[in-house]
Amino acid sequence: MAARVVILDVNETLSDLAPLGERFTDVGAPAHLAPTWFAGVLRDGFALTVVGASAPFAEVAGNHLRVVLGGVALDRPVDDAVSHVLSGFSALGLHPDVADGVRSLAADGLRLVTLSNGSAGVAEALLEAAGLREHFEALLSVEDAGVWKPAAGAYAYALERCGVRADEAVLVAVHPWDVDGAARAGLRTAWVDRSGSSFPDHFTAPDHHVGSLDELAERLR
Repeated sequence: MAARVVILDVNETLSDLAPLGERFTDVGAPAHLAPTWFAGVLRDGFALTVVGASAPFAEVAGNHLRVVLGGVALDRPVDDAVSHVLSGFSALGLHPDVADGVRSLAADGLRLVTLSNGSAGVAEALLEAAGLREHFEALLSVEDAGVWKPAAGAYAYALERCGVRADEAVLVAVHPWDVDGAARAGLRTAWVDRSGSSFPDHFTAPDHHVGSLDELAERLR
């Protein structure tokens, strides 16, 4: 059966997180802490999910950022530094392939939704600024699912909201762990590999391995 719904991850899949490094340097911290911090946020969110707990992305991100910045000589109070870095999410832009890819997917009659471990508000701001909000029927967050991706319950929540079976949906992400989680939940999957890297063998291989959203639209077509 052909796919009916495309479920897109947001952070790093749609948004380019590279500018967050500048937010770190703004407050006196090295830019290389940005990816380390973001990976730690995901780790802590996953850890809470494993033990049956949950917390909003912003809470986990802020608390872990205080830990990361703890030994740094900042140019302002730590709370102000945390606010400055976190506010950078609302100023992020899209990867270059996203706009055309989204328009192509929508033009082909596919229903588009987002599913993020972050807040729906971040996705809203990102897509509104890019002029793409109209192409998405819903912007979903795991905050309403009660568990972070890649727990099965997060994908089940999205399927229920969309009113489709798992085999009628394609989860699209740059994160292999997200692809694997969706595959284990029965969804079809697409891995967006913009860097030409290899997919980890310990995860379930994606149904589609593409270099951009434009390419994904061609594959699904």
